[in-house]
Amino acid sequence: MKVKTPLGILLAASLAMSGCSNNDQSVSTSTDTGEVTTLRFSHFMTATDNINTEALEPWAKKIEAESKGRLKVEIYPSATLSKPGSTYDATAKGSVDIGMQAQGYTAGRFPLTQIVELPGITNTAQQQSCILHKLYDEGVIKDEYEDTHLLALIGTGQGALHTVDKPIRTPADMKGLRIRQPSAVASHIIEATGAAPVGMPASDTYTSLQRGVIDGLSFTWQPIQAFRLDELINTHTNIPFYNSTFVISMNKDKYNSLPDDLKKVIDDNSGAELAAHISKVFDVSNAKAMAAAKAKGDIMIDIPDPLNDPDWRGPLIEGSQHYLDEVNATGLDADNVYEKAKAASNACMV
Repeated sequence: MKVKTPLGILLAASLAMSGCSNNDQSVSTSTDTGEVTTLRFSHFMTATDNINTEALEPWAKKIEAESKGRLKVEIYPSATLSKPGSTYDATAKGSVDIGMQAQGYTAGRFPLTQIVELPGITNTAQQQSCILHKLYDEGVIKDEYEDTHLLALIGTGQGALHTVDKPIRTPADMKGLRIRQPSAVASHIIEATGAAPVGMPASDTYTSLQRGVIDGLSFTWQPIQAFRLDELINTHTNIPFYNSTFVISMNKDKYNSLPDDLKKVIDDNSGAELAAHISKVFDVSNAKAMAAAKAKGDIMIDIPDPLNDPDWRGPLIEGSQHYLDEVNATGLDADNVYEKAKAASNACMV
């Protein structure tokens, strides 16, 4: 196209920019209020999951409002931009701008953080978030996130066992069962009971259970409804044998490219306060999902203090020690972090 005027040049450039691929890592446009930076947020939960609708979407809207429209967060749920187990690395590399994933989905990547998943450390999601941020602020686990700009470390609540027509009252009832596990911590404990741990992301659990690939699940309660597993499961053992964790982080270069006032918007909506809010949604959702299962008539087996239960104490201690020994073998001081996690647990008691 032949351009005759400076105005034409500007128009042509503008049209060229509007045709850019959606694969760009960020999109900036010029408006009356200044440049708009779009941040792509990837996570594995579904769009209708209440963690997405009640926590992540409101957070995105708050960022946009407080930045006066200069920041826009586009959320991509259901692992459409990055796989569940590689979202953190995708964020570090800049394939996505913001990402959320379970630390346990990447074996060995966050070994010290996952010590907080061990049984007996925490009772609620909110307490767990408090513990995680205390350990981060004290520098105990900070190095595990140095390749991204950390936004929040999130507790999701105590794990339980969920099966179809297979009541689990003692570890002997688990022998030979194939149980989905979300992390190395849960895997070691499941293995100590005589069951076979099977690793997979939450999004694969429905079809795996339906097809008989697994006999049961280790899950907090919230995903039971979020992933429609309540359609298949009818037996539950409430035993706090592990506590899963999530991380939300931002690409460092993307964060550093923002002007100071927009960095402040991100900072003001990050950290322990954000983690506490998301964890509160988990705690409420966990309670609602459990109540719904009871109302449905599901079998409920409660083992509230397994570390002092004569049947469960042995496997839980064995599995926990196996994990600590594994981390110690890498040269990290897992035992010291374990003691600090227990101290933080007492300080975060709610």
